[in-house]
Amino acid sequence: MKARYYKLTELHAKLDTALRREINARAPDQFRVMALKRRKLRVKDLLARLTPRALSA
Repeated sequence: MKARYYKLTELHAKLDTALRREINARAPDQFRVMALKRRKLRVKDLLARLTPRALSA
């Protein structure tokens, strides 16, 4: 599980870098921006599932 979590955090960081680069481009491709945001959000959701939950009330 830790290896998967680590890989997902790496992927999230890479997607964040790619997203920033695309947004700051002279002519950003809005479809690529949307696709990167979707992928990043999906990875974030997967990370949230793997993260142990604190006390749930």
